[in-house]
Amino acid sequence: MDITIHSTFLPHNDPAASLAFYRDTLGFEVRNDVEYGGMHWITVGPAGQPGTSIVLYPPAASPGITDDERRTIAEMMAKGTYGTILLATRDLDGAFEQLQASGAEVVQEPAEQPYGVRDCAVRDPAGNLIRLQELR
Repeated sequence: MDITIHSTFLPHNDPAASLAFYRDTLGFEVRNDVEYGGMHWITVGPAGQPGTSIVLYPPAASPGITDDERRTIAEMMAKGTYGTILLATRDLDGAFEQLQASGAEVVQEPAEQPYGVRDCAVRDPAGNLIRLQELR
């Protein structure tokens, strides 16, 4: 099989804040920006990886979820326990400085982990946890 990762989905609750974070802070390209039925999807990705994207989506658009589930998702997003993504960089300290300067909520400063990686963690404007791992 020849399988690649094409897209992953992360929820957002503020398209403008999400766009500013992923485009302006992380430097990702905007690949698609769609509004439909009062909702907003934004597809972003790293410039050097045109085949890999993150779709920032409104969780209310998920088909088949109940109002109770929507409330639970909103609560989990507010706590920062709903969405997670792992990104990587060769310059962890420089990237962390930029994230910190942007006002991103810092969860963990760069540190050596007992499982053999050096990483840090921040939250995006929707509360999604972003772990940033150093490539060695």
